[in-house]
Amino acid sequence: MVAAAKLKRAQDRVTASRPFAGKMSEVLGDLSSKVGGEVSHPLLDERGDDKYLVVLVSADKGLAGAFNANVIKATQAFLKENDGKVDGMIPVGRKGRDFFKRRDVKFTEEYVGLTGSGQVVHADALDIAKNVIETFTEDTTIDKVFIAFTEFKTVLSQKPVIEQLLPITRTAIEGEAETAAQAEYIYEQPAAEIFAKLLPKQVETQIYKGMLESVASEQGSRMTAMDSASKNAGELIDTLTLNMNRIRQAAITKEIIEVVSGAAAA
Repeated sequence: MVAAAKLKRAQDRVTASRPFAGKMSEVLGDLSSKVGGEVSHPLLDERGDDKYLVVLVSADKGLAGAFNANVIKATQAFLKENDGKVDGMIPVGRKGRDFFKRRDVKFTEEYVGLTGSGQVVHADALDIAKNVIETFTEDTTIDKVFIAFTEFKTVLSQKPVIEQLLPITRTAIEGEAETAAQAEYIYEQPAAEIFAKLLPKQVETQIYKGMLESVASEQGSRMTAMDSASKNAGELIDTLTLNMNRIRQAAITKEIIEVVSGAAAA
């Protein structure tokens, strides 16, 4: 019941965040398609493909079914698929942090206790985004940054996903613009100035959305797990009660037989 109440709030926030994230990509895609390759920005510049940084979003608490196991398993598969390329990790959540800490994965930063209440504070996402951007821009050896989180589908369905966070690919944001309704925008500021403002905001939005999706998925998985646990406990109680009644009935029957046999012998 507690998870269901938290899920409703988390689901509403996820639903509200998706249009904003989509519109942000649409505006950036529209601008990118107009200026082409004229504008250069550290968050857009393609690097190599040798060194990765992964932002892993997991839960701070357990008792959520396979929620944490699934996103950790997906991250492990990503590390195995890109063997030797993942050089660092930023865990957001105690479960992911504890798991990879025992496996000697290098952490550039770690965040715990941010989602334990079932809510995501925008300031926390902003802090993580600033850290990721600073790490990416200052350490030029990092070629790509990925974010691993659990996408909320329905209460019964959550899907672990790993998306590229940095550098922001022009093809990705241009693809958003092609699928969106075409609209004419008038930009008062130079394109470089707009990119300088919006690109960090895009990273912040994607991290915030990933955290919201993760919290909603966590509560949905926890609600399902607790419901199954309650049903299993009820079935176990019924089985034990039935066995207890059978044993008691057998004991009473045995005592009656002994009394009757004693009376007949007398």
